[in-house]
Amino acid sequence: MTRRTRDILALAGFVAVCLAAGGVGSLLGGPMPDAWYAGLRKPAFTPPGWLFGPVWTVLYVLMGVAAWGVWRQRGHRHVGGALGLFFAQLVLNAAWTGIFFGLHAPFWALVELIVLWVVLLGTTVAFFRVRTWTGVLLLPYLGWVSFAGVLNAAIWQLNRPL
Repeated sequence: MTRRTRDILALAGFVAVCLAAGGVGSLLGGPMPDAWYAGLRKPAFTPPGWLFGPVWTVLYVLMGVAAWGVWRQRGHRHVGGALGLFFAQLVLNAAWTGIFFGLHAPFWALVELIVLWVVLLGTTVAFFRVRTWTGVLLLPYLGWVSFAGVLNAAIWQLNRPL
């Protein structure tokens, strides 16, 4: 197998793993949107439901390309830690959907999302240390998770018992 073939297969593998994490999250969340979510009060800045699928697809592809770019620098001393953080945040990413939508627990989803954000920030910094462009590719994801945290907090506040 040539290096080029190996790199292409690895790229496809990293992107597939990221897309699979999204699929696992969807399975954990159950049918979406469900009656519970439809019945929640939501802030005015809640995006339309159709937007989430395309945004997450683009983000998962960017994440996979970024992780592949880090993996290609296997001789760099920060690669192992960077990829370890990457896979940790990927697990947290999938778990959030199960907590919010599957368990109908906006407060606990927010707590989990804060942990995800911290791990993702660490991942982004670690990726920047390995290759600048890999960190740049994670910035839209960090922005979206930041927005998701604000949205999650607003939904919790609007729907919490008094």
